[in-house]
Amino acid sequence: MTTTITIRQANAADMEALISLMNEYIVDFYKRPQPAKKQLRNLIDHLFQRPDTGVQFIATQNDEAVGFSTLYFTFSTTRVKPVAILNDLYVTEKARGQKIGEKLFSISHQYTKEHQYAAMSWETAYDNIRAQTLYRKMGGNVTNGEWIHYDISNDIL
Repeated sequence: MTTTITIRQANAADMEALISLMNEYIVDFYKRPQPAKKQLRNLIDHLFQRPDTGVQFIATQNDEAVGFSTLYFTFSTTRVKPVAILNDLYVTEKARGQKIGEKLFSISHQYTKEHQYAAMSWETAYDNIRAQTLYRKMGGNVTNGEWIHYDISNDIL
């Protein structure tokens, strides 16, 4: 059987598949509390309704959703231009090792170039060696020596 992998910009018909993938990403991969389905639906719908704030891409293998990436858009004062943040890149366990992550990364990066964003940035956990290997392979530069990432939680669920 031939395997067909498709990577494309997500649309409203992908809502349930994205909710499922995002739950797996949040709960199973990052071990975070499961968000309410309505919250995920609202986030995804916001991106569909307000593409100036972000965009999602979905990967399918033989018409089954197996991964996604999310870009959020903001501005860089020092570059005086818009920038994109690759906030999520996820491939299901069973679909890994087939270059789907590379394809999601590439389409996300291509989108930022085509829409004239100054840069695409992202981060990953220190222990996520698999992702770090992918990002180095794709030409990513570690900026830890230049910037320190901080976060302050407001604990809003």
